[in-house]
Amino acid sequence: MGNLLTYSGLTTKVRAMESRFLSDQQLEELASLSSVGEALDFLRSQPAYGEVLSGADSTIHRSDLEKLLLLSRYRDFEKLYRFSGPEPRKFLNLYFSNFEISLLKRCLRGIAQPENGFVGLSAFQEFFSRHSRLNVEQLAAASSVPELTAALKGTSYYALFSRLEEGENVSLFDYEMQLDLLHFKREWKIKDKFTSKDEQKTLTQCFGSQLDMLNIQWIYRSKKYYHLEPADIYTLLIPVSYRLKQGEITRLAETGSLDEFFSVLAGTYYGSQARADLRTSPDLEALYEQVMNRVYSMTARKHPYSAAILNSYFYFKNLEIHRLITAIECIRYGIEPGEILSYIIKDNKGGNGK
Repeated sequence: MGNLLTYSGLTTKVRAMESRFLSDQQLEELASLSSVGEALDFLRSQPAYGEVLSGADSTIHRSDLEKLLLLSRYRDFEKLYRFSGPEPRKFLNLYFSNFEISLLKRCLRGIAQPENGFVGLSAFQEFFSRHSRLNVEQLAAASSVPELTAALKGTSYYALFSRLEEGENVSLFDYEMQLDLLHFKREWKIKDKFTSKDEQKTLTQCFGSQLDMLNIQWIYRSKKYYHLEPADIYTLLIPVSYRLKQGEITRLAETGSLDEFFSVLAGTYYGSQARADLRTSPDLEALYEQVMNRVYSMTARKHPYSAAILNSYFYFKNLEIHRLITAIECIRYGIEPGEILSYIIKDNKGGNGK
């Protein structure tokens, strides 16, 4: 799959960067630490995070920690982008909207929760100026949604924000959900235009599985937290079905209880991938991680000289950052190591391979 000459050097580069991912043993060591200061010292000793965390101390706020760890992800993107030829860059340009969506969500949360302090995007400005039409300085200065909408004029997000601004009782959840929908529709549509047929098949497997799992999560959340009727649930779903059949989506949306929801889910393809019976041990986070770890690991292993290797790298990088933020926040609040591990390692098989 793919082109050996196009991807051979890049694949070697990715493998070298993957070697810096933390192993399960290192995550266990992190979870056993007793203070945020110790956790930061531990991460500074790791090649992937030493530089970005060099100025951090034990008083660091969660949002600032997240910002620094995300900066390491952006720097990884820059390294791979500079190392890539024209074909891999087509995929990286497609992938880049992930970063834009994350940035816009950060801005929205800063506006919705001003008590958490200034959103602070200056660390990202240089990176976005090279790859995006978003004006980070204007976005950071926006103190209201209308100001944020105005700052998006001339970008592909302006129409979406303008439409939502005209609605009534539009919440932060609505903005984030619509951004996700826009991103996934774009990703699903564009993936077939820039890659070979084999790569299309691989990306379809990755994106399709993720879209199915997100629809499952949104149905679950709609029932558990919002008690929505099926007709309202359907409006929230991504209009893509991969291994989750339309009939199964209907049955999930129309279940009368969460027990019934997990009983129906257990009978789907994704239910068959669970390591525990969903009817007795329902855990969507664990299921999501099990399914996606397996898909991204398998596609990168089967097709190493293709965009699959880049796709897999950023999936596991994002997963590691999420784990590190969770672990440090748990340490901050004095949670026991065993419980921390249950939060950050949902899947001990099919992970990053370390």
